[in-house]
Amino acid sequence: MAERTISADELKKHSKQGDCWLAIHGNVYDVSDFMDDHPGGGDVLLDAAGIDATDEFEDIGHSEAAREQMKSMLVGKVDGSIGGSQTASSGGD
Repeated sequence: MAERTISADELKKHSKQGDCWLAIHGNVYDVSDFMDDHPGGGDVLLDAAGIDATDEFEDIGHSEAAREQMKSMLVGKVDGSIGGSQTASSGGD
């Protein structure tokens, strides 16, 4: 199956409680079901919803375990660039 590509407009539509997507290193993650369990609280995720949250994610210094956990939340890749940090061109995974 081909990898899904998410436009900036589509990403922005998912920026509310219960429907929360964010982009990190060019990947889009659906963190909706994780909001109650996020150690920093759901509001932190809502603040980063619908945008490129790469800088915010890296500034916190997430653990390898957190990065591994994100894999199950992957929706697809960002198509082009979006507001915030660098996206797919920034590398990373």
